[in-house]
Amino acid sequence: MGKVVNKRNAVVGWLALAVGKRVAKKKARGAVPAVEGGRPNKSAIATGVAALGTVLLFWRKRHRSPGEPA
Repeated sequence: MGKVVNKRNAVVGWLALAVGKRVAKKKARGAVPAVEGGRPNKSAIATGVAALGTVLLFWRKRHRSPGEPA
């Protein structure tokens, strides 16, 4: 049995990763919602507001005094 790791296999693996990254980036760009009329679409706005609300709720819980009611 020959070497499992050699220059040829290393190059083939590197090329596979490089091509895979390119394909993944292209798919990710295609999945992002488009900007309509200069504003993000409604689902993107709703997602952003929900994320902000979650962060603020978490921050508030973390900074509450021990004696303070919930």
